[in-house]
Amino acid sequence: MDFELNDDQEALVDAIGTLCAGRFPIDTVRSLADVGGVDPSLWSELAATGVFGLVVAEADGGVGLGWADAVLVFEQLGRHLIPGPLVGTLLASTLRPELADGSRVVGVVDGDRFAGMIEYSSALDTLLVLTDDAVQLVAMDDISVVEAPYPLDPLTPVAQTNGALPRGEIIGTAEDAARLRLAGAALSSALQLGLASGATALAVDYAKEREQFGKPIGTFQAVKHMCADMLTTVELARAAVYFAGVVLDDPEVGTADEAVAAATIVACEAGDFCGKTCVQVHGGMGYTWEVDAHLYLKRSWVLHHAFASPDEHAELLASRL
Repeated sequence: MDFELNDDQEALVDAIGTLCAGRFPIDTVRSLADVGGVDPSLWSELAATGVFGLVVAEADGGVGLGWADAVLVFEQLGRHLIPGPLVGTLLASTLRPELADGSRVVGVVDGDRFAGMIEYSSALDTLLVLTDDAVQLVAMDDISVVEAPYPLDPLTPVAQTNGALPRGEIIGTAEDAARLRLAGAALSSALQLGLASGATALAVDYAKEREQFGKPIGTFQAVKHMCADMLTTVELARAAVYFAGVVLDDPEVGTADEAVAAATIVACEAGDFCGKTCVQVHGGMGYTWEVDAHLYLKRSWVLHHAFASPDEHAELLASRL
């Protein structure tokens, strides 16, 4: 299967990459930790660019693209460490197109696996709840939460609920919930791919600049091998993630849940490996707060548990053997 991007897709990637680089430089991204991970004006800019309406039909005010294109966009969002409930707001817009305008920030939880934790709760207006029976929208005003003082990822604040989630407005069927779970896992895998790619770029740039014994450390074989391993890991994950997006658009080319499971496993491994290796390439500095390497690694760890863990996806693939 040919995974080369066509001209429209290359233009799409360039456009979202340029937006992220221009409006979300790393200093701005880091500052979002002080406002719950979401700045309303920047969130509106993402919406105006069409990020949340990517797979919404043009007749409903969306962009009218497919999941394969959405995967490309979310890869760039991950590469630039863009925080916020990106996946939840996009998924909600597939059932409620008016939500694509960014006027409401929508989070998402799997109601059947819900462990009481909600991400970005202070920024959310609505929570999308996926269960085996239906899709619901629950107003955040109806949910009582306590913010965690020290989240794993400073750009992904979390809160604990004080009980079970209340029932909300039913906006979708069991089939819709199953479809959104697969799509959400694919988009989360795309974010992981972007994190792995971003961590690789950060490590390579540092290896070119940092000198030891009068030479850039990137000229030393051990560092070369680490960077090369990061690159091959990213490319393997890219093939799996892109394939998952293609299958979601055209189920005839593969089995959707298997493709998404494989993408999740490989992308999570890539995010973890590249994040850790980026820290290692930076040496002692890599463990400091000032170096951005930890932000890639911590976000990857958070995403490991989005829409089922890699172990759960591995069990699904094992059951099909």
